[in-house]
Amino acid sequence: MRRAWHFVSRAVLSSSVVASLCAANVASAAPAYFEGKQISVVVGNPAGSGYDAYARLLTRHMGKHLPGNPTFIVQNMPGAGSITAAQYLANVAPKDGTVIGTLVPGAIFEPLIEGQAKFRYAPGKFEYIGTADSGTRLCFTSAASGIKTVEDASKAKVIVASTAPQSSATDYALFMNALAGTKFEIVMGYKGPADLLLAMERGEAAGICALDSATIASIRPDWIQTGKINLLVQAGLDVNPDIKAPPIWDYIKGDNRAVAELIVGQQEYGRPFMAPPGTPAEAVKILRKAFMDTMKDPELLAEADKMKIGVRAKSGEEIAAIITKMYESSPELIERTRKVLRP
Repeated sequence: MRRAWHFVSRAVLSSSVVASLCAANVASAAPAYFEGKQISVVVGNPAGSGYDAYARLLTRHMGKHLPGNPTFIVQNMPGAGSITAAQYLANVAPKDGTVIGTLVPGAIFEPLIEGQAKFRYAPGKFEYIGTADSGTRLCFTSAASGIKTVEDASKAKVIVASTAPQSSATDYALFMNALAGTKFEIVMGYKGPADLLLAMERGEAAGICALDSATIASIRPDWIQTGKINLLVQAGLDVNPDIKAPPIWDYIKGDNRAVAELIVGQQEYGRPFMAPPGTPAEAVKILRKAFMDTMKDPELLAEADKMKIGVRAKSGEEIAAIITKMYESSPELIERTRKVLRP
């Protein structure tokens, strides 16, 4: 028995030594990647958007969690619902860890519905660093619209503002029409979230379906608290208790729920950050650890609280697994979803 325990203790000691050596190797290698360098964060949305807010929050804190303490710069690259930025990351950006990006989740979801051949990037090949938040999207109307509930929106036409086809504001309005019986009429052509909210202020649209709660808090921080908008429904796989709006699952049930869950599943990676395909595994490992350490940083969390944005982070490994599972959906489910979103 004593010899057996001696063998186990040696094995444990050996494994701990190996682990320590591996950790030392990673730590010593990290400055080779980042010391004296600048990391660019490409944002597939305009300045002032929720995605931009999260990117800039990250850049103010992540450097201290990376050996070598690199500097950061944000590059806004809006266009085609983040597809422009996705194509840049996949085909142009350096693949050495000095460029990471954040995209609207629809840019990751869209090739599943439209077919991979139509896109110059493959979502499954990005090296996911993590997501800063698993957000909740809201369908809402102006207080002046008189539309206060989903039931109201099912009885009368409601003009909602959107940016472009295949954007979340278009897709969510379409699936609410198809699966929950609303009568949203989509008006597209607005540049970004700030323009969507401005359209409501001008009376050009009665509402938006759906914009994430963090974006509303970032651009119009008083709208929810002061009752300037009516919250019709919240969309998320789980109910957010901090948001006083009924969940979509009150209105979407039965066989329709599987379709809605596939669409709403994008919110599990609501603020995704990724490195280009082909980024060295060692650099990805370092970035992933630094990202999660940053998301736990008390200074970042205090700043996020002041900005009134949530931090519900998931690791790069978790995000990669979610996206892999999404792309393994049955052809039948994908086709049903496509018909809902492309009527």
